[in-house]
Amino acid sequence: MMTRALVLSLVLIAAASSTACATDPAAREAERIALYRSHAGEPVDSIQYLGSYSGWTPLGDKAFALWTRPSQAYLIEVHGPCIGLDFADSIGIRSFGGRISARFDQVYVRGVAGGPSTCQIREIRPLNVKALRADEKRLREERKMRRATDEPAPTQASGG
Repeated sequence: MMTRALVLSLVLIAAASSTACATDPAAREAERIALYRSHAGEPVDSIQYLGSYSGWTPLGDKAFALWTRPSQAYLIEVHGPCIGLDFADSIGIRSFGGRISARFDQVYVRGVAGGPSTCQIREIRPLNVKALRADEKRLREERKMRRATDEPAPTQASGG
């Protein structure tokens, strides 16, 4: 069943990438979150959190990837929209007992006018980082190829 869902997600990603224009931010955002979701495992109730993380990747105003190590990440979806999540410089996580728990803990988005925005974590799913990175690389190469073929051929000046 997981394989069927993965195949369906990859088909949707391919369809989105073939129709999405590189300059359309909404289409690019939809493509990116679909990619991360296609590489996310089953939801977990909580993950270990020792007070710091190695990074995070915003995925719109309702989700982000939390990188606990360079080779370990989780797709975290919040009850949203979460104001400022898609463009924030930093986030904070309120957790208890050395764990981040879905449905109980919160994300604080810093740098939002009027103070930090607070959003409850709805779901946590482990990411297959190796497969995610391979598909990100493949999609970058496909975009590069499309741009190369979409660019008009240089015009030659006629000599005179």
